[in-house]
Amino acid sequence: MRISSGTRAETFGLLGVAMIAAASVGFRQASLRSSDAGTHLTDPRQAMIAALGANGPHRSLAGEARTFDRFVGTWDCDYTFHLVDGRVLKKKGDIKFGWVLDGRAVQDIWTTYPTESGKERSSGTSFRFFDAKAGEWHVVFINPQYSYVVNVEGGQEGDRIVLRGADADGSPIRWTFFDMTDKSFSWHGEKSHDGGKTWALEEDHRMRRR
Repeated sequence: MRISSGTRAETFGLLGVAMIAAASVGFRQASLRSSDAGTHLTDPRQAMIAALGANGPHRSLAGEARTFDRFVGTWDCDYTFHLVDGRVLKKKGDIKFGWVLDGRAVQDIWTTYPTESGKERSSGTSFRFFDAKAGEWHVVFINPQYSYVVNVEGGQEGDRIVLRGADADGSPIRWTFFDMTDKSFSWHGEKSHDGGKTWALEEDHRMRRR
């Protein structure tokens, strides 16, 4: 993902409007009203949001659904960014995870709150699905604010979830979920500048379930 550091955009590993819908019971079911003619959306512009959300994983995912189902809900975040000039930047934010597209994919929104008055928040979304033939999860992260798109792949490795790919500049990146419990988890975003021989920690985020 990419957020503002005040002087430049920082890359961070994470996540759509679908999660906003998830915050409403039944993904905006409150917007559905019965009339003499039947049931309809009070605002047809919200129809896509109502159709996108799913109550849970599709049965075809079986046990693999657990990989990301454990994160469904809202998390408060303490973000830490290690900048290339040695400075450490800390921010607050949240993440919302939920199932979409009939439960065949998980989407999330990563949001950071501005530290200065008058500044905008930064948000990005990840869309992830399981490729049964490859035996791994495919994840695409998008932050339109910074025209940033990145793809990573991977899955459960022991007690961690590890996703690997390449950053926008072609450098290898590695995103890791670890220390995962029902109430908290941690996330590391690392980048290599020597083809994967060594790794530099760029992001160290701590999440607590709301």
